[in-house]
Amino acid sequence: MYKQQLLERIGNRSATIGIIGLGYVGLPLAVAFAQAGFKVIGLDLDAKKVEMLRNGQSYVTDVPSAELATLVREGKPGGSLSATTHYADLRQADIISICVPTPLRKTKDPDMSYVISATESVAAISHAGMLIVLESTTYPGTTEEILVPRMRQAGLKPGEDVFIAFSPERIDPGNKHYGVKNTPKVVGGFTEACSEVTHAYYATVADQVVRVSTARAAEMVKLLENTFRAVNIGLVNEMALMCDKLAVDVWEVISAAATKPFGFMPFYPGPGLGGHCIPIDPLYLSWKLKTLNYTARFIELASEVNTSMPVHVVNKIAEALNDDSKAVRGARIAVLGAAYKRDVDDVRESPALDIIQLLNERGALVTYHDPHVPSLTLEHGKPLQSVELTAEWLRAADCVVIVTNHSVFDYRWVVENCHLLIDTRNATAAVLTDGRVIGARVVRL
Repeated sequence: MYKQQLLERIGNRSATIGIIGLGYVGLPLAVAFAQAGFKVIGLDLDAKKVEMLRNGQSYVTDVPSAELATLVREGKPGGSLSATTHYADLRQADIISICVPTPLRKTKDPDMSYVISATESVAAISHAGMLIVLESTTYPGTTEEILVPRMRQAGLKPGEDVFIAFSPERIDPGNKHYGVKNTPKVVGGFTEACSEVTHAYYATVADQVVRVSTARAAEMVKLLENTFRAVNIGLVNEMALMCDKLAVDVWEVISAAATKPFGFMPFYPGPGLGGHCIPIDPLYLSWKLKTLNYTARFIELASEVNTSMPVHVVNKIAEALNDDSKAVRGARIAVLGAAYKRDVDDVRESPALDIIQLLNERGALVTYHDPHVPSLTLEHGKPLQSVELTAEWLRAADCVVIVTNHSVFDYRWVVENCHLLIDTRNATAAVLTDGRVIGARVVRL
């Protein structure tokens, strides 16, 4: 009975949707469902975010404020979006998607406190006929071990009274080609009925919904996706380290290998991994396997290589300065880019933070510029402010380091206005190959 009622409410857009966690994942999802004609209530415990949303102001790059303002305006026909900090406001919701963070502790164990807190809060306001979907990336078994028992404790029978599923988020911040609509959505329900309802739910905003047999399988899908990237990036980062010792240009090697039309997929080295997914998610899987007395060797080794890259970058800086008869201590170093990847404002796990921290520890005088990151805070350090990008700033630096290759940077101009440049992203390749630029000595990763 409840399944059919919920399917009908999804089909005629009368269902009310609650999105818990309004960050890079939750906000685009909330907007997509509102645009599809649903009443959406977004919940976040950050009062500043909620206030901005109520004023139609977006803090997520992928969601334009003008688009958001239209949805939050009261009385808009065919869909609306509101925001709150109170779980009680979700009592009216028919469907809830949980999009909260799943970070690692310093011991590299999963920090499930956000998921547990959100689940317990949802259980307190849950009712029969509700669909609850976890989107936060986590270890296989989370849906069964955390969501299902709490719904049973609330007096609801999963698969009959309440529907529970896992659907991994696939948001790629800053990606102008793939978003909620054209990125296939994987869903796995606790029961077949749960999968059926969840499929119908996401089919209202996604062009393709891919059903797997269980929630555990859906949880594993996300971990495979990010482990694939982490391991391959670890491989190419180690290749960069080996090429450096062999005096071979790793970028030339990758470019040539990429001409093979089969059996090879190019990955590129860099100063380290950043963001909330790739550096963290594979370690959730590794942790889970340790509880089963199994060591995920590829994951552990890739993590070791990837986390060592900031140290390699700092060593390259020291070697380059040494060639100019200068020491790291007292050297003025200008860092270009602080975000974890190009054209986003996200500094979570950004290698720039480690590089700046390591340089500070070695006595360097470090400043940075990032048009997307006006300020940042290092561990146990004072906040740093992004300085203005000027020719004078570049020329005054003993060394300029490209850590994040934002598309707004004029790399020809950068090369022409500094003395020594460490390029960790191969951002200057096109400039250096045309033979016309005069300027910095460029050292690539």
